[in-house]
Amino acid sequence: MAEKKDLSYYELRLRELLIKSFPELAGDKTFITQRSNRAANVYEETFIAGNRIEQCNEIANFILFEGLHFSKFDTVFQVVSNEFDTIMADEKLHPFALKMFPVCEPVFSGYELTDDFAYSHEFDLLYTEITGTIAIWIAENGLQ
Repeated sequence: MAEKKDLSYYELRLRELLIKSFPELAGDKTFITQRSNRAANVYEETFIAGNRIEQCNEIANFILFEGLHFSKFDTVFQVVSNEFDTIMADEKLHPFALKMFPVCEPVFSGYELTDDFAYSHEFDLLYTEITGTIAIWIAENGLQ
């Protein structure tokens, strides 16, 4: 019989994703604990029910990462990296994207963000709108 996966495994995986792609959730301990607990419990339940380990992992991962496939921050970082990389050093891109994230946050409210949003035509419109928002911010504030 396989051992039950330690809760910290799920917590670490979730924290890693949140720090990288969802900084707005990275400090939400309640969210992290609840989601990690659910994933660990589902893994154990599906294993006890006789599912293969691969299936248990797949189901637990679905629970762990549910609703976390499209990242607003990754979108802002993508725009900064693609459109403004010539005006700042590479090591400044991520910190600048973190600074721009709250500036760009209102832009997202005009779109229905689904897990597959990045593959839609509307993503191109969002990308353009974020590019414009950042360009206006830079024109008004400089690169500080």
